[in-house]
Amino acid sequence: MLNMANTKAVNFAEIKANEGAPYAKPVQILDENGNVVNKDLMANFSDDLLVDLMKKMVWERALHEQTMSFSKQGRLGFYAPTWGEEASEMGTAAAFKKQDFLFPAYRDLPQLIQHGATVAQMYLWSKGHIKGNLFDARALRPQIIIGAQMVEMAGGALGIKKNGEEDTVAYAYTGEGGSSQGDTYEGMNFAGAFQAPAVFIIQNNGWAISFPRKLQTEAQTIAQKGVAAGIPGVQVDGMDVLACYEVAKEAREFAAAGNGPVLIETLTYRFGAHSSAGDDPSRYRTDEETKPWFDKDPLIRLRKYLTKNGLWSEEEEQKYTDECKQSFKEAMKEADSVEPEKVSDMLKRTFEVPTPDIKEQIKKYEEKESK
Repeated sequence: MLNMANTKAVNFAEIKANEGAPYAKPVQILDENGNVVNKDLMANFSDDLLVDLMKKMVWERALHEQTMSFSKQGRLGFYAPTWGEEASEMGTAAAFKKQDFLFPAYRDLPQLIQHGATVAQMYLWSKGHIKGNLFDARALRPQIIIGAQMVEMAGGALGIKKNGEEDTVAYAYTGEGGSSQGDTYEGMNFAGAFQAPAVFIIQNNGWAISFPRKLQTEAQTIAQKGVAAGIPGVQVDGMDVLACYEVAKEAREFAAAGNGPVLIETLTYRFGAHSSAGDDPSRYRTDEETKPWFDKDPLIRLRKYLTKNGLWSEEEEQKYTDECKQSFKEAMKEADSVEPEKVSDMLKRTFEVPTPDIKEQIKKYEEKESK
């Protein structure tokens, strides 16, 4: 399959000119059975790209499984699972370039690793170690405050514009719960006002911990929330990695060309708990709700298509999964080998010039640590 058609999935200029319309149907290329539903868009994908996107999703699924195992062993701090969101995250992340600036949230460690951080560094970040922040990637450290990365990203995008950087955008992720935060709208409004090269990605996974999307907003889509900020928005099937990739690639091209920001809503689902801290999804979600989403598993649909076309096999997938998990175990060994931080070291970094109170605390802990 040659990448020659170059058919577009979204006309962002038209959506912008029409103040947000249309929102008729989420962009989709593969349905849940692995059938092609848009042949024109499918023609944009080479066999190599299809296999690469599959490997990226397998990698993220393996990362989730192995990292959850480490978390249950008590070897990590906070960890936010990504099970079920592989297409939304890997599909969009693959569309950006190394010169782009990523503003991740705490659930975006897989995207940050794809952008240049190492797995060991992300494990150190989860442990709360300063060396988890010293990665070689054009990105900020994962944001814990819900939606705050959207304000940071808008400022970063304006900086890119003011610096005259070409073919460069800023991009950030949040969940549909994050779209209810004022910070998200403020970031969109700022980026829209200054026509900054920003791509806002909202992963609509149905639940903000135990709070359902239907109680967060009466808007039919989250994509249309860009209208008030003058930003074109689009919904995409977040369980279809090909659609996520294509829409994100086009959004990036649109923003990088000086047309202002874009909003992408991916319709995905968080299969498991909100975090490793221990919330129980069975207390607020029913089997009747979750089963249809499991049937839409992003790995299953692309696996079906690739297998049917002789591009993938169960043996290849198992071999690659095992290789990934082994590499994650090595990454954990590397993270575990780093000398733990001292409280006094943390206090010394709190202020450029320590206050009298901090100086007293530094002295107190240095005395304890020397024993």
